[in-house]
Amino acid sequence: MRTELHRHHTDSLKADSLKAVRNLGILAHVDAGKTTITERILYLTGATYKRGEVHDGTTITDFDSQERDRGITIFAAAVSCSWDGHRINLIDTPGHVDFSDEVERSLRVLDGAIAVFDGVAGVEPQSESVWRQADRYGVPRIAFVNKLDRAGADLDTAVESIRERLRVVPLVVHLPIGREDGFTGVVDLPRMRMLAWPDSGDPVEEGPIPDGLREEARRRRRLLEEAVAELHPFALEEFCAESAISERTLAAALRDLTRTGEGVVVLCGSAYRNRGIEPLLDAAVAYLPSPLDVPPVRGTHDGAEQERAADPAAPFAALVFKVQSTATGRLTYLRVYSGTMRRGDAVLDTGARRTERIGRILRVQADRHTEVDRAAAGDIVAVVGLKTARTGATLCAPEAPLLLEPPTMADPVVSVAVEARRSTETDRLTSALARLVEEDPSLVVRTDAETGQTVLSGLGELHLEVAAEKIRRAHGLEVAIGRPQVAHRETVERGVSGFLYRHVKQDGGAGQFAHVVLDVDPLDVADGVVFHSTVVGGRVPREYVRAVEAGCRDALADGPLGGHPVTGLRITLADGATHPKDSSEMAFRTAGQLGLREALRASLLVLLEPVVEVTATVPDDAAGGVLGDLAARRGRISGSTARAGTVVITATVPLAEVFGYATRLRSRTQGRGTFTTRAAGYAPAPRPSR
Repeated sequence: MRTELHRHHTDSLKADSLKAVRNLGILAHVDAGKTTITERILYLTGATYKRGEVHDGTTITDFDSQERDRGITIFAAAVSCSWDGHRINLIDTPGHVDFSDEVERSLRVLDGAIAVFDGVAGVEPQSESVWRQADRYGVPRIAFVNKLDRAGADLDTAVESIRERLRVVPLVVHLPIGREDGFTGVVDLPRMRMLAWPDSGDPVEEGPIPDGLREEARRRRRLLEEAVAELHPFALEEFCAESAISERTLAAALRDLTRTGEGVVVLCGSAYRNRGIEPLLDAAVAYLPSPLDVPPVRGTHDGAEQERAADPAAPFAALVFKVQSTATGRLTYLRVYSGTMRRGDAVLDTGARRTERIGRILRVQADRHTEVDRAAAGDIVAVVGLKTARTGATLCAPEAPLLLEPPTMADPVVSVAVEARRSTETDRLTSALARLVEEDPSLVVRTDAETGQTVLSGLGELHLEVAAEKIRRAHGLEVAIGRPQVAHRETVERGVSGFLYRHVKQDGGAGQFAHVVLDVDPLDVADGVVFHSTVVGGRVPREYVRAVEAGCRDALADGPLGGHPVTGLRITLADGATHPKDSSEMAFRTAGQLGLREALRASLLVLLEPVVEVTATVPDDAAGGVLGDLAARRGRISGSTARAGTVVITATVPLAEVFGYATRLRSRTQGRGTFTTRAAGYAPAPRPSR
């Protein structure tokens, strides 16, 4: 008999309590099926009445014209729906490496996430990258192995790649029924019930486990119990006493292990064929945290750390994670962490130290919006009326100021020169670029001091291509784009010790005197700058030490090799001297800046260039040519794995050598090869020949 699995959606939430709210993101490698899963969730929960398809350009969350043309997610889109009396605020994030900053900003405001993996490929490069991003923010996750209906799909292989590449303990709660085209359902191991979807459009059928699968289901349930018992003390206690774990204890243990990150619940299905979405929603509600289950948000005020609990009655505090310009005005997306915000309220932008007024509050459905009167702790909403609040800004009650930590912004690695094709449109281009940077802080616009050109910098070739196309479509401007250039860095290979620098200036009135002794050493890692002082006896007062550090950091903006930022070094203020009248913070800041510049010129520096990890999947008969081509591009081959008539090649390649590689790879493989990249930091660049 056909049944409805676990309580279908309802419009009446459980007293609208925070316990019934889930703020979730969907994370994955490009083309793993994130957007399709989002569309199926919206359809099943009644938020939409037609299933959108990526290949038809009819999806709700990929609403931008470029997303529909390219068939990929570019901009993170927020949607809201309800399931089993719970409100789910869902963010569909991009999977392409060039838009990882969109993922970063989304993860900053999420309480949990669904990580999606391809049933054939398992953990792919960008899957690993977004998983590490979620690790940094401590976001609990469950995993969904998608596309089990595809040829070559195998749940066990995908789970093993999760275990090996992500170094986590997978807790598999599904046993697939059928393989590839014959995949029709799963055995729900915690409840030991069959869930089947005989046809693609049918609702789920629940029933007893088929006879032929009963023994395998018992074996898998036993493996699940053993894995949980190893990680959870109460489950272990019951397992030792009863030689089994009850369904209730297992569910509680899976929830605890998910929220602490000690284990990852793994489900499976085929989103395109509408199989596995209902149990995925149930798992998200059961295992992932509500705003009450995560620690209170931490912020600072006047140098003191404060906590704000997720309480609608507490002072208001929210974080802006996205700004979008639309035809009808400026939309500011924010996550409310505490308190309640109402239409017409005055809020303080803590960083900018200015007060703004809330116009309208919108519940977001991608590019559609429903107006609401208020938003409380735990909500993710859009606001109309804020004029200057930027991504990463903290909005709070004026009488209770707080500054929240903003999302981490990635440094741009690729730059292009942009100019309007018509000289009369230069001012319009300047305005369009300013709006572009406001929406996407990972883009940077600057004017080249030598050439006078306007330079647009971003996270990759596709990132800049999308930005240029947005200017053309949204602003009706024709722009000329230069050849991509990578962002180099400089680092210290051999430093100097005891480098003395005196800054003495007398030109009437109060003079300037600062005496510093600097040690410069390379860091073990190629990224970051460490400054510390070993001065004793008060020879340099503390406030002057801070000024020296500020001056040193000023000097790191342009290194002696080619004016590139300097990184990967340790600076030590070893000694110094002051003058009773002429010493000041300004003098020591100047001494730090000029002294470090001289010390760097006396050091041995090397030029660094950005490198990426390239993963190319090619036919086995073309593998030799592709390996040779990657070597010619200064690539270092790190792995080669044969898989069902194809070879997966992994190599670390300079980013500058990857521009235009897609065309080259298609040529070498007769159009059958594909590749993906992910950032892999910086590596020494070849020394220029003299």
